[in-house]
Amino acid sequence: MNLDTLISRPAQSSPSLENRRLYFATKRGLDVCLAWLALIILSPVMLLIAIFIKLDSPGPVLFRQKRVGARLARAGGALRWDICHFYVLKFRSMVHNADESLHQAHVKAFVHGQLPSTNGEQAPFKLNDDPRITRVGRWLRTSSLDELPQLFNVLRGEMSLVGPRPVPIYETANYEVWHRERLCAWPGITGLWQVMGRSRLSFDEMVRLDIEYARSQSLALDIKILFLTIPAVLSGRGAG
Repeated sequence: MNLDTLISRPAQSSPSLENRRLYFATKRGLDVCLAWLALIILSPVMLLIAIFIKLDSPGPVLFRQKRVGARLARAGGALRWDICHFYVLKFRSMVHNADESLHQAHVKAFVHGQLPSTNGEQAPFKLNDDPRITRVGRWLRTSSLDELPQLFNVLRGEMSLVGPRPVPIYETANYEVWHRERLCAWPGITGLWQVMGRSRLSFDEMVRLDIEYARSQSLALDIKILFLTIPAVLSGRGAG
């Protein structure tokens, strides 16, 4: 997959959701099986992370934040995507009860393309040098291990392993109309832009890749993205 080609080419029309019922059922079955397997294998790691978080700073192990996602619903006999809110789970990487205003301002500037570039590179969507991040939290974010509790979101049917990133409500308040199409898919732990460019893409480039995924998602593409996620995470490319 070529990043420049995916971003620049016109998006293809989406197949009918009714024609994708088998895909959605298979995707859900794969999500449940792989999420359970990952939780069983990674449970010792998750326990150690929980201990490190408690030793590092006061507060709960898990961080909960209301995010915007989508779910399949039937209206008038036809399937459609309904926008919904749910609480995403992450290992806490910031001080307890951290002020969200700093991140809200950063997200607003990022969506509107107002963040200054650094060393000639696109400003990352993640806030660098965030004073709210703990010592353990910085390591968790760099390694993407803070995302592991989202496996429980997958089991609850709120997320998929692969899909557009679930976004905070205050981010969607800054969307243009065309940005909203990125919400026409189950939100995922990993996705197309994460493996193509990670956090060094502009906001519009991220959205175009999410829309590309929403319109062309398939079991083969999901599996490919899952395999591409492994080297992207291990290299720490664009994480922070």
